[in-house]
Amino acid sequence: MTSTSARRLAIVLITVVSVAYTVIGLLYFAFSPTSGVVAAVAMLGVVTTHFLNVRAGLRGERPPLFPLTVVLQAVATFLPDPFLPNGWSGVAAPMLAGTVLVFLPLRWGGPLVGVMVGYMIVSVAYVNPAVALFYGVTVATTGGMIYALVRFMRVTAELEQARAELAEAAVLKERLRISRDLHDGLGRSLTAIALKGDLASRLMERDPVSARGEVSELVQVAREAAQDVRQVARGYRELSLAGEVHRAAALLESSGVGCQVHLADVTLPRRSEEVLAWAVREAVTNVLRHSRATTCTISTSQRAGALHLEVVNDGVPADGGNGQGSGLTGLAERAAQAGGSVEAAATGAGGFRLAMKVPT
Repeated sequence: MTSTSARRLAIVLITVVSVAYTVIGLLYFAFSPTSGVVAAVAMLGVVTTHFLNVRAGLRGERPPLFPLTVVLQAVATFLPDPFLPNGWSGVAAPMLAGTVLVFLPLRWGGPLVGVMVGYMIVSVAYVNPAVALFYGVTVATTGGMIYALVRFMRVTAELEQARAELAEAAVLKERLRISRDLHDGLGRSLTAIALKGDLASRLMERDPVSARGEVSELVQVAREAAQDVRQVARGYRELSLAGEVHRAAALLESSGVGCQVHLADVTLPRRSEEVLAWAVREAVTNVLRHSRATTCTISTSQRAGALHLEVVNDGVPADGGNGQGSGLTGLAERAAQAGGSVEAAATGAGGFRLAMKVPT
């Protein structure tokens, strides 16, 4: 049920109850012109203040001049009792009980409604104990019904707002995923394209055969980049650690960086393997883009129920940074989602080390 439907239902039911008590009160005291006039004036005050209070309650707000409107409704409910025989407040108090429960904390509103029930029973018991009991029960049940309807409407509105916020959060999460995947996926490919294009241009004059080979590899990398973009758009990214390490080693070697690979023979959960593959891709991208490395080592080892990946190179970032860019931030998010962790820092030997740990 939408908040609009809940609001309409609550308004209709509360209006029906209010109109019913208004008609009953006016008919009950219509036998005497004097009592009828007093009852009409009193009922006007009750209905007006009750309308202002409940309308604000349905909106999740407090009425203007609060708590004066609640006090005025209480005055219009109990002040006419000495002038109207046989318990005028028995007709108006049920609506006041609803207002009290809506706007006061239950630890205060509940006891106040209990006092109202007791007053109804005591004030009318001398006339008719059965009627007195009926008045008391009516005050409690009608007040509870009004409170429940208002809360029902408010909870429905809050749930609808929460659903809208969740939908917005899901959209934001998808945007972040696309941004992260594009950065991680295309970063390596675009770096490789730039390197191979630069190398091909330098070889064009003195070694055309090698230049054509570099151009062919450049075209292949560009096709892989296009495939990456399509996979990101579909939300499907399945990487293997071994395949990514193989591509990384080939790219490093072709860029003049010696690469050594030492992989443990371990079967990994799908999520853990993909996160490690992303780590290798990000690390190699940073080696090629941001460092002056000549050697790089990619190794994995299993310890204490976790697989440890290390990518170490002998070149600190060319800009002197600490490696904590947006790519490593996204990598840390991926590791956390897989139940692992990632570290990246310069080594004491003047190199750089990226380490990741994921559960096996």
